[in-house]
Amino acid sequence: MIRLRVLELLGSQGKTKYWLYKQLGMSYQNFNNMVQNKTQSIRYENIETICRLLGCTPNELFEITDE
Repeated sequence: MIRLRVLELLGSQGKTKYWLYKQLGMSYQNFNNMVQNKTQSIRYENIETICRLLGCTPNELFEITDE
């Protein structure tokens, strides 16, 4: 299973989930489902924006788990 590591990256940078939500400009329900790994797809545009905002690469943003 591929897991999005947004919350860990935000925490390590001292930024909040609310800050990222405001930067992305998407609905809160969709945003919350995305960061809680409760969605089946993420737009490339959102991946790119998150990486730019957090100064990370897609490799740092995602991890593969055995779940």
